[in-house]
Amino acid sequence: MNSTKDAARVAGLLYVLTSMFGVFCLLYIPSHFIVWGDAAATANKILSSELVFRLGIVSEVIAFTGFIFVVGALYRLLHGVNKAHASLMVTLMLVSIPISLLNVLNEIAALLLFRGADYLSVFTKPQRDSLAMMFLDLHNYGFDVAQVFWGLWLVPFGMLVYRSGFLPRILGVLLIIACFGYLTNSLVGFGVLPDVVSRVVGRLTICELPVIFWLLIRGAKDQPLGDSA
Repeated sequence: MNSTKDAARVAGLLYVLTSMFGVFCLLYIPSHFIVWGDAAATANKILSSELVFRLGIVSEVIAFTGFIFVVGALYRLLHGVNKAHASLMVTLMLVSIPISLLNVLNEIAALLLFRGADYLSVFTKPQRDSLAMMFLDLHNYGFDVAQVFWGLWLVPFGMLVYRSGFLPRILGVLLIIACFGYLTNSLVGFGVLPDVVSRVVGRLTICELPVIFWLLIRGAKDQPLGDSA
């Protein structure tokens, strides 16, 4: 795999596979199981389909671990464009991974409270359910923290794509635009911006999608991989 075309398709394949797990745990699980403001309803939904909820937790671990390999593949593809930018891209993504993985513990804590093990009998069920909702809330805030880095890594990534010469420049521009979508969603989550901003600017995160499918389907202009900036 010494050409940009092969390296791009490998990066694209890893990107797509990892993102599929991400969609399941970040979009499907919360929308299907969590009823914000109703701890009892949330408990009933999770306990009635506990296996699916657990699969969501496993998917979360796979998705965030998978991005170690995604960013490694992208570094191999793009480090010849500019090593400093490629290293920054890797660093920003890798910072987000331990934050995201540790955040999974909030979901596990919520599940333990909903199930009500013997050592939790000191709490009533409504109390356990309320505490579980607090952990799900913390899980949500954990994503808001991680989203800062999910956005920032796209800036050096976009600059590398723009300057590469073997990928369309427009993809680099779109990646940088997507950064502002993630940062906006994070600020909305922290209560700094109103929700309506997320419904508009936050949608810009979809600008990350074209480069994912371009890498997988089209790859890159075929040329030897560069070794230095």
